[in-house]
Amino acid sequence: MPLAENASSDVLAGQPLARIRRDDIEFVLLGTAHVSRVSTDAVRAMLDRESFDAVAVELCETRYQSIRDPEAFRKLDLFQIIRQRKVGLVAANLALSAFQRRLAEQFGIEPGAEMKAAIDGADARGLPVWRIDREIGITLKRAYHSVGFVDRLSIVGGLGAGLFTREEVGEDDIEKLKQGDLLGSMFSEFARESPPLYDALIGERDRYMTARLRELGAEGRAHRVLVVIGAGHLAGMQRELAAQDETPRPLIDKLVQTPPSSPWPKWIAAGVFVLITAAIAFTFTRGVRAGTDALLAWTLFTGGFAALGAIAAAAHPLSVIAAFIAAPLKPFRPGIPASAISAGVEAWLRHPRVADFDSLRDDVAHWRGWWKNRIARTLLNFMFVTFGTLIGEYTAGFHIIKNLFPP
Repeated sequence: MPLAENASSDVLAGQPLARIRRDDIEFVLLGTAHVSRVSTDAVRAMLDRESFDAVAVELCETRYQSIRDPEAFRKLDLFQIIRQRKVGLVAANLALSAFQRRLAEQFGIEPGAEMKAAIDGADARGLPVWRIDREIGITLKRAYHSVGFVDRLSIVGGLGAGLFTREEVGEDDIEKLKQGDLLGSMFSEFARESPPLYDALIGERDRYMTARLRELGAEGRAHRVLVVIGAGHLAGMQRELAAQDETPRPLIDKLVQTPPSSPWPKWIAAGVFVLITAAIAFTFTRGVRAGTDALLAWTLFTGGFAALGAIAAAAHPLSVIAAFIAAPLKPFRPGIPASAISAGVEAWLRHPRVADFDSLRDDVAHWRGWWKNRIARTLLNFMFVTFGTLIGEYTAGFHIIKNLFPP
């Protein structure tokens, strides 16, 4: 790990700091913890003590705008999120925000305060702010598609832990985040034990952010750049700046592509559904009563479990009914999941208030807040109905097929 320079400064003493020259530009890399008073002070000290032509931050455009515009969540279009099936992505972003806030609320410092200090310092000096990180949604998608089933559960579990773990973290442990990355810390040992997952969360972003620095630096308007990044990226980016020789834009384009998912899960799901449909059709050859019983089992199991999902999300009674009706009709509405129908009804009936948008970040930091906030509860409705429908389909299929071969 690079040693801190100018150790005589109390603020910068012990801070991860490295300098590297590439393409006639001096990049000063300052490693930070994303929830740390010391890191925030270190950013301000660097800007006060040295002159720079630009400030680069470990932020994508979305996170940059959320810092610049704290009311950005007011612009959320729930119906558009549901229609485009981005519920999982929004929920993942909220889970990450909750994880940051859980750490930060103990010490009275806002999540990402060091990034905000870098942005504010750049603005005060009239310096451009380079957003060099990859969109969080792309990172999570690449991480999810790059690993197997067990590691995918680790990703979901890591996001869930960010929401529901309530253990307090000591300030010394917060500073230990300097040895890692926020996403890497969130997924803990899962990321370290899975090379593909670790590479998607850390290694790929090292390469991406380095390529972005080189691309922006090639514009020729900066000769000294302060780069504010999570300390877990410092060593990797230092290596990449020294060795990376691929043209930046093709490398960036490659690192934002979502790897194609395996077709087998879809084929298996389609095969199971065809098998269930064939089983229901076959029961009618044994009589109208047998066929009717099979259809009734399909309706009750799929509709019942979907409705239970809506109930678990504390959905409006009409949203529960919508889930119950929509789930059994899957063969007649391909591409439109029951979860989208139920969540759409929920959003329409309980239209979010301004207060819901204002308190969203704070509410999701505590698990009870997901049921209190109308926006978060609509997202829960979508996810729970999705799980309920899936459970209902497989339960119904097992029941129907079992009855074809009575003991």
